[in-house]
Amino acid sequence: MLEVLTVSSDEIIYQIKLDCQIPSVVEGILTRKIIARAAGKAGIKVEPEELQQAADGLRLMNKLTSADATWSWLQKHSLSLDEFEELVYANVISSKLAQHLFAEKVEPFFVEHQLNYAQVVMYEVVLDDFDFAMELFYALAEGEMSFPEVAHQYIQDTETRRAGGYKGVLSRTDLKPEISAAVFAATPPQMIKPIVTSQGAHLIFVEDIILPQLDEMLRSKILSILFSEWLKQQIEQQEVEIVLNSK
Repeated sequence: MLEVLTVSSDEIIYQIKLDCQIPSVVEGILTRKIIARAAGKAGIKVEPEELQQAADGLRLMNKLTSADATWSWLQKHSLSLDEFEELVYANVISSKLAQHLFAEKVEPFFVEHQLNYAQVVMYEVVLDDFDFAMELFYALAEGEMSFPEVAHQYIQDTETRRAGGYKGVLSRTDLKPEISAAVFAATPPQMIKPIVTSQGAHLIFVEDIILPQLDEMLRSKILSILFSEWLKQQIEQQEVEIVLNSK
């Protein structure tokens, strides 16, 4: 029979210290306190139906499709039912506070930063020799070769070669800065001159640039950015005293 090992709260705190997780845990505590304080000042309240909807969403996200699964999950995370409700409440009040503070600032932020959310559809071949890349560039420009032919001959990776060098739909953050600058300055469809990076000489065909639309997904992303930045500023302004009664 296996020996039962007991883990105390003091040991948990001590392990958190050894794992150097105290700063992130403290940040989480401060975040919860700041949100609760700001929501209280703003008079934000959570309705029972909002809690129920959020609880259903949390269970769905964690695949808790039965009472047994939910109970096992609560035990795994050492949560009581009351603490689970507090977790759900914290998620709802955080979301409502973000909407309260920044819903009207999302569109101005999008207008100011919309180029950061543009995407590009591109094809790429990376070569070792810049001069040879230039030769291929001029051959492509003059119609002597097609990009799929270049990709088929000079891409080593099988799947990428079969896709003709297709890189997919990419955002600015997916690309190296020097490549991003050239790609998003292109007028599709357009071949751009080879760009040299540490990987080699990049021969790139820009098929299309997709201008961003402020849909619900992007709106939610921007709202999260604004709220996270606000929280970061609030945390930096706090004077914190940490009291640990562990060994």
